[in-house]
Amino acid sequence: MGGPDMAPHTPPAARNRPGGAVAVLGSRVKPWHLQVVSIVALLAIWELAARLGWVDSAFVPAPSAVAVALGTISDRAFTGLADTLTKTAIAYAIAVVLGVGLGIVVGSIRLLRDVLNPFLIAAYGMPKILVLPWIVMLTGFGTTPAILYGTLHATFPIMLLVMGGVRDVDPTLITVARAYGARPWQLYWKVILPAVVPSVLAGMRLGIVFCLLGVLVVEMFAGVRGMGFVMGALANGFKAPELFAATALVSVASIAIVLALDRLNERLSHWRA
Repeated sequence: MGGPDMAPHTPPAARNRPGGAVAVLGSRVKPWHLQVVSIVALLAIWELAARLGWVDSAFVPAPSAVAVALGTISDRAFTGLADTLTKTAIAYAIAVVLGVGLGIVVGSIRLLRDVLNPFLIAAYGMPKILVLPWIVMLTGFGTTPAILYGTLHATFPIMLLVMGGVRDVDPTLITVARAYGARPWQLYWKVILPAVVPSVLAGMRLGIVFCLLGVLVVEMFAGVRGMGFVMGALANGFKAPELFAATALVSVASIAIVLALDRLNERLSHWRA
């Protein structure tokens, strides 16, 4: 009774309808299938272009050469990446605490927000690279300037997004909470924080990228170790395959962190509700 004739199948009428085959195919194809196919196709085109000489392999090596180079520098690259991610994690933790805390405080007090907002926007718009020489001059080379510069890079976007989220909280929610006798700490915990979670998560996703970028920049120009230092040495040595491999390694780590934050956003969605 349960033979192959009983297996689910697409009704002939559905296949014969205009666009039916396309609809059936679309129902079976998942987004990640297309993503994988796109990546494989891009790598294949890149490999073909490098092998046929359409691009200069001295500057744009083939993916196969990049894979071989990754094995060559794996020990140094993974050690440097671990050092960079450690500094990034410290700077990021400080930036999140400062950005979320200051964003909630400044965003909640209208007078304070009106006074500081122009200065904060100006500070955010200023190229942070201008501050780097001063940080290096005051703290020297090594870990400290990387953490300070990464914190500086990440704090402002987090703080400004949280400030905007607090400003946009529905005043009715606050009025109702106060009418039911909510104390200030309850107002923040039960109303404001759940309402600004999307802004906090958006700031955290943006902040981690800025933070990692800041740490890498310091490692390239004022570092003695770390992935930025490794990449700078490879660039100065004109080692394109190894540099591509190191760049891909950092990119994968950054993308993985951002995807983890997206998953955290999904888990916190029930709290917002």
